[in-house]
Amino acid sequence: MDGTLDHVMLRVSDLDDSLEWYETHLEYEEKDRYEGEDFTIVYLGPEEIHEEGALLELTHNEGTDDLEVGDAWGHVAVRVPEGELEEHYEQLMDEGVEDYRDPESCGGRYAFVKDPDGHEIEIVQRDPDEGALWSLDHTMIRVEDADEALGFWTRKFEYDEIGRWEADTFANYFVEPRDAAAEAMAVELTYNYDGRSYEMGDAWGHLCVRVDDLGENWEQLLTREAPDYRDPESNDDMYAFTKDQDGHEIELIERDPEADSLFPF
Repeated sequence: MDGTLDHVMLRVSDLDDSLEWYETHLEYEEKDRYEGEDFTIVYLGPEEIHEEGALLELTHNEGTDDLEVGDAWGHVAVRVPEGELEEHYEQLMDEGVEDYRDPESCGGRYAFVKDPDGHEIEIVQRDPDEGALWSLDHTMIRVEDADEALGFWTRKFEYDEIGRWEADTFANYFVEPRDAAAEAMAVELTYNYDGRSYEMGDAWGHLCVRVDDLGENWEQLLTREAPDYRDPESNDDMYAFTKDQDGHEIELIERDPEADSLFPF
């Protein structure tokens, strides 16, 4: 299964405020927009995004001005060149971004800020050849059973475990598509050993996997016992959704590289 991570979707309470924040501080540009009857979807990303780089999808639903950021959703991580973490963090501080977790408090290895809705954004250091400045590096979700979570991604989507970090009380596992480009986004699975459970919250949307053949890959997922949440037929054969073992929604979408729009509508 060709399962490049296409985008990560977050819900926002004020679309204009969120767009201004991402365009000003992360230098993102609007790639495409869809206006529904009571919702708006905007795709964002760096100007020079790699063909396998992931987009950020911001969704605003009319009448939802008070979103709950649950703890099942962790963060998105964005890239800066190695050795430039402090410089870029200070730039964000000078621009008025909330001082959440500075590089010093994170051992000089990474830092965190928050967007207007409280979504956490990690800043990580990467080789400049591994993606544009501020490009999406990974999305972190919390899981209640590490073995089931790893099994879900490795068996159903044929992802590889590319790294792990184990501490006394928790572990992080990173998975990505087999033979993924260096610029591609990964998924970080965080497992806490204390047996806690998590709340999704309505500010967390979904991950999206780009596939070669929506119908064929959907049937393959069902054969591998992935949940039949929203099948292609119910979505006019434009996209589909399954869920992982913790209820995180995962969209499947088939892209037409010749299409005028990023949206299949």
